[in-house]
Amino acid sequence: MSFKGAIFDLDGVIVNTVPLHFKAWKRMFGEYGREFTMKNYEAKVDGIPRMDGARAILTDFSEEELNEAAAKKQGYFRGFLQEEGVNVYDTTVQLIKELRRNGVKIAVISSSKNCPDILRKAALYPLIDTEINGKQIVRGKPDPWIFLEAAERLGLKPEECIVFEDAVLGVEAGKRAAMFTVGVDRRNAPERLEKADLVVKDLREVNYKKLKDLNEGKRQV
Repeated sequence: MSFKGAIFDLDGVIVNTVPLHFKAWKRMFGEYGREFTMKNYEAKVDGIPRMDGARAILTDFSEEELNEAAAKKQGYFRGFLQEEGVNVYDTTVQLIKELRRNGVKIAVISSSKNCPDILRKAALYPLIDTEINGKQIVRGKPDPWIFLEAAERLGLKPEECIVFEDAVLGVEAGKRAAMFTVGVDRRNAPERLEKADLVVKDLREVNYKKLKDLNEGKRQV
């Protein structure tokens, strides 16, 4: 089966929003007199819903107070995004452009409701054919829904698509969708993503031909 679609997770694969999120959390928690370090970020708030992140540090707050704190954090994040922009992985953008030149359709998926703002700020919308963000998700990873929905929106079969993910649950979801899955290891811990068909440190390690050959090879096994 030929390779016609590529589905990219946004954060960690195309962009790095960690610096912005960390600053927003640190500012908000600081207003409540709580110290907040990068170690706290990685252990207690990274990759989880905003309310759960607030609750992990503000353990003595009511639900109403947590809602207010989480809203403050979101406001700070959006402000930093507009003021500073977002770090983009140039090698990923170069791969997307190469894939497009070869007729591959591009989808971007994210569990974040900030996805549209990030794509606009990074000027990435002209490079993609469809997007699924946190406001549209029906079932979260590791359920394969988001990847199957992206393939459907691209007008493609699952086996015609390749997934690019940096998260364990994302890799699992890609495999459950029966798609060739590339794990992008940004943490120097490739064993985390061992369920992926291919693990790379950066997407400079692959190109259209290599991906096409790998996908076709898998389908012939």
